[in-house]
Amino acid sequence: MSGYSRHVIALLLPGVYAPQDDTALLAEALGEEAVPAGARVLDVGTGSGALALAAARRGAEVTAVDVSRRAVWTARLNALLFRLPVRIRRGDLFAPARGRSYDVILANPPYVPAPHGGRGPHGGQGPRGRSRAWDAGHDGRLLLDRICRDAPTLLASRGVLLIVQSALSDPGHTLELLRGADLKAAVVRRRRLALGPVLRSREDWLRRRGLLAPHERTEELVVIRAERTR
Repeated sequence: MSGYSRHVIALLLPGVYAPQDDTALLAEALGEEAVPAGARVLDVGTGSGALALAAARRGAEVTAVDVSRRAVWTARLNALLFRLPVRIRRGDLFAPARGRSYDVILANPPYVPAPHGGRGPHGGQGPRGRSRAWDAGHDGRLLLDRICRDAPTLLASRGVLLIVQSALSDPGHTLELLRGADLKAAVVRRRRLALGPVLRSREDWLRRRGLLAPHERTEELVVIRAERTR
């Protein structure tokens, strides 16, 4: 595990996305929210469970969801090892969480544009199985658009949605969709990082699409905060 991962989780099963800079950035944004004890928090695409655990440590009532069986077991084991009460369900995005409203929804979905185009919500098996943790269709918005459509319907009054994504997957469109759902939305955090292995492997394709400038060697991550104001 990376240095950051070791600080926030106890274990990571093979094939599960390790907490990285995007997780850290979203955790920082969560740390700035007023999350009273008993607040209902939903973490979609929980992966290792790092964000769900962070919310549970503040006394929130946490539900975490992931489509990956290995991720669900990783999150359950981490919650058990840290003795934190987290309700962890397997399912596609919001499907296991419907029927309730939430004070905070956290989302760190796959958001990397992929030259092979779209994929189904359950990802692939074999060599590409692990890539479902980051690949998100030709424009990187395969899951972002669904989150923008469905999350507002699950927010309680004054509820907050926090999403982390890459600038490569059009944060402006995320803001547009969330504002169109009558949420007050803005970018609240930014961080610029050197291109990682996945983006380096598709640099030429990203440059041909105009998503990376000719000499650009960094990627910007952003956290978008959207609030239901009534």
